[in-house]
Amino acid sequence: MSKSPYQIVRKPVITEKGLGVKETESTLVFEVATGATKTEIKEAVQKAFNVKVAGVRTALFPGKERRRGKFTGYRPDWKKAYVRLAAGEKMPEYAQNL
Repeated sequence: MSKSPYQIVRKPVITEKGLGVKETESTLVFEVATGATKTEIKEAVQKAFNVKVAGVRTALFPGKERRRGKFTGYRPDWKKAYVRLAAGEKMPEYAQNL
């Protein structure tokens, strides 16, 4: 059973650095499923946004410790993907009014 593109690509990472690489390097930044491979991420972005992808870089982030009074816990681990679009591709707009 194959996953939906929206199960692999969870949400865009809208930060100053993420918007910077979007403008300068035609690269989109997403939070993705932790078990997703680069090939799955590439196919999901191509299907969801109807663009050609040149390359994918990923980074795993361990969850941080969080406290509420004397109780401690951890945020979940998450994975970030930098998706570089092929030359000449139109950039999808997901962060309009920032």
